[in-house]
Amino acid sequence: MTQSPEMRASDVDRDRVAAVLREHTAQGRITMDEFNERLEQLYKSKTYGELARLTADLPDVDLRQRQVAKVSKAPAQQKSAHAGLRAAWGAWAMASGINWVIWLIVSITSGHAVYPWPLWVMGPWGVILLVSTVFGGGGGDSRKR
Repeated sequence: MTQSPEMRASDVDRDRVAAVLREHTAQGRITMDEFNERLEQLYKSKTYGELARLTADLPDVDLRQRQVAKVSKAPAQQKSAHAGLRAAWGAWAMASGINWVIWLIVSITSGHAVYPWPLWVMGPWGVILLVSTVFGGGGGDSRKR
């Protein structure tokens, strides 16, 4: 059965076009601003004709090939997850250091040791990061088979 441009599109059809737009954005054919504009129009679209206009100036993409490529890039995803965790630890260390410097300045200028309140900043944040590092470091997606 041929789909006429006036036929109503489903949510699955819109999701499929969104995936195509994401792929073209990843390949550099459209900018993020263009992607956002097209995505906004996409979810307002009601017919196949409106969906087709969003990708009319783009070449066809076989999304099945893209799924294979995503699976083969799993080490790169783990590397980026590792880099994100490293950045989180860096932010924790920087914030902790700043808080300790402030505590030290207050303690010196007041003439006596002030309660070590930076522990309340470092502690919970550090525990969460530690748990994420130890138990959440896989970087895998539980939906993959």
